Amino acid sequence: MLRRILLLIVSLPLAVQGQKVTMEFDEAHDFSDFKTFAIIPGQIHSQNPSLNNPLVIKLIEASIRKYMAAKGMEEVPKGPHDLNVRYSLGSGRRTEIDRYPAGWRWYGTRTVVTHYTEGTLVIDLHEAKTHEMLWRAIAVEEKNDPMKIKDHLDDMVRKSIEKYPPKMK
Repeated sequence: MLRRILLLIVSLPLAVQGQKVTMEFDEAHDFSDFKTFAIIPGQIHSQNPSLNNPLVIKLIEASIRKYMAAKGMEEVPKGPHDLNVRYSLGSGRRTEIDRYPAGWRWYGTRTVVTHYTEGTLVIDLHEAKTHEMLWRAIAVEEKNDPMKIKDHLDDMVRKSIEKYPPKMK
């Protein structure tokens, strides 16, 4: 029984890992004025070939188009538009060390080392006329296998763009 409880405690950090999306914006702007956008070519900052390739760029840009259109925004690749959408994707290996009481009468410590890859997708919206950044979403995905981050890119874009336009306070 004690072993099962320890296993549950040890596996809890792995269960709560997942996507985290944060957003920040310039509160001085009225986002309801923006109706059109253009995607500026993004950057991939990853040594992993499963993420650093043209297919991932196409996937991210297609997801941005799909979810911006769902928000009522129209893409204007050439010509005047309201917003420039820029994105970057990075990944890096992370190590998390957790210590838990273990042993007879809890005299002792069990150390669990978890290795995972963190993928970070940043989407920025800049006003096309002034090039001023107005909105930023940062989506972080943690996976044991870096190849699996690619499988979650569409969801990372969706969760990011769900936060646009920002709700004014």
